[in-house]
Amino acid sequence: MATLLLSLAVASLSLLSLGNIAHAAETRPGAGKTVIPSAQSNDPEEMFQTYLVGMGLRDLGYEVKEPIVAQMQATFVAVANGDATYYAAFWDPLHNSFLANLGTDKVALVGGIVANSIQGYLIDKKTADAHFIKTIEQFADPAIAKLFDADGSGKATLYGCDPGWGCERVIEHQLDAYNLRKTVKHKQGSYTAIIGDAIERIKAGQPTLYYTWTPLWLSSVMKPGTDVTWLTVDKTSLPADQANAVTDVDGIGNLGFPVNQQRILANADFLKENPAARKWFEQIHIPLEDINAENLSMHNGENTDPDIKRHAEAWKAAHQTQWDAWLKDALSAK
Repeated sequence: MATLLLSLAVASLSLLSLGNIAHAAETRPGAGKTVIPSAQSNDPEEMFQTYLVGMGLRDLGYEVKEPIVAQMQATFVAVANGDATYYAAFWDPLHNSFLANLGTDKVALVGGIVANSIQGYLIDKKTADAHFIKTIEQFADPAIAKLFDADGSGKATLYGCDPGWGCERVIEHQLDAYNLRKTVKHKQGSYTAIIGDAIERIKAGQPTLYYTWTPLWLSSVMKPGTDVTWLTVDKTSLPADQANAVTDVDGIGNLGFPVNQQRILANADFLKENPAARKWFEQIHIPLEDINAENLSMHNGENTDPDIKRHAEAWKAAHQTQWDAWLKDALSAK
């Protein structure tokens, strides 16, 4: 009889525990709600942070769908229209010109998921040292520019920015501002495709000029200070919507491009109705060097969707204490 009573007591406690767990799951702020991330098709490296943001929302009880993948501007529009919930890699201020077209009542920028993302022009260190090239303005000199002619045009070939990314607006503006239009040719297309040619030229010892940004795997393959050199500017010149941006970088100088904070672009109505999700967006932060490392793994072949999700799970596990603190704060949001 005593054994039977003990068994019944254990069973009752187990049912009670399961009931509490089920109740906790039901009362999580995201229970019964669906979230749809958006991501741009031309930059798969962004999926790492997209998945990390989604994993936190899932821990808050939301059902997180697979991302809507489209061209950059289409991903922004999807968030504004409510077809998607968030975009996890909005560059502030580089992408701010897109906000006016979206409607500031429809979207909002939240948090600072990646701090101090820099961008600019680089050349191979061999040529920089041999010809004392330090600034992009020096490319107004036809003799300097011709060294970097990769296609026989007589102009320097600048391996540049995908159309529609926002960085092409800055480059095109600076071609005029620094009197480079006659000496520099802006080569555009899929960045992943064209930058491969730039890398091969540098490996072959050929003068090479290219644009890039961080975080990205490229700076781990072509290391600034070792393989390549950042070019600075004598005077900043930017499109009007970025005119007051910070462009000086410690240890490098004035790159002429804004230092950006990557933020989460989210649907405004969703934020109003989901304070816990908003708090999560405000809290999550991924060190730039961690994204560089993950992107390098992608470049080295671990670039399938399961690979990226596995990288995200590993990052979460390595930062579990911080992750749990972020979740705790998000759960307390009202």
